[in-house]
Amino acid sequence: MITDTHTHLYSEQFNDDRKAMIQRAKDAGVSRFFIPAIDSSYTESMFLLEKENPDAVFLMMGLHPTSVQENYLEELAHVKNWIDKRNFFAIGEIGIDLYWDKSFLKQQQEAFRTQIKWAKEKKLPIVIHCRDAFDEIFEVLESEKSDDLRGIFHCFTGTLEQAEKAISYNMKLGIGGVATFKNGKIDTFLNEIDLKHIVLETDSPYLAPTPFRGKRNESSYITNVIDKLVDIYGISFNEIAKITTQNSKDIFNV
Repeated sequence: MITDTHTHLYSEQFNDDRKAMIQRAKDAGVSRFFIPAIDSSYTESMFLLEKENPDAVFLMMGLHPTSVQENYLEELAHVKNWIDKRNFFAIGEIGIDLYWDKSFLKQQQEAFRTQIKWAKEKKLPIVIHCRDAFDEIFEVLESEKSDDLRGIFHCFTGTLEQAEKAISYNMKLGIGGVATFKNGKIDTFLNEIDLKHIVLETDSPYLAPTPFRGKRNESSYITNVIDKLVDIYGISFNEIAKITTQNSKDIFNV
């Protein structure tokens, strides 16, 4: 059993073949798909996805940092409304992204902190999006750290030191296609990180692993990530699938 802890199955890029794409993933052994939120414009399509795949799809709710704009308070209210109304498996994806736009940094920090507080109140994990913002992310995590804080550092692309710091805040590292890139760097030190701290993800339709790099990613390609981890850790494909799925269960409580 393989778990994809981060996949945007509702993406418009899958509109022409979503059912077939999900079936390909299931045929490849992926039985659990965790779906991060972006903003209110995707909520209905997320619910439809869950309705069509009730045994395989697990929804998160949150406001993505690149969607923190002038109307971010309205978007946060949407998140709060839904997490008070029904069950989700995580608050995510949330965090700070300074790659595209730095002008909303203060609002991104506020949104990140607010959603962490909600996650702790609801005893839910968080799923962190971090781009060009490790220091800013760690600053918020430091101020919010507690026994109730746990989650996943999605698409981890930092250094060994940053990996250890993330783990110290009760975070698993989300490892996907980047681990297969020649210039991805994380493959050079991953063997120094105990596999108990790792979960698998695709972030599909983004960040397709080698040999599909640059093309649309999909959840079935998670097997390429596992193949890379087999090389790195020197243990079997099935063992990596088993350990990382158990790690996802420890985080999401399902």
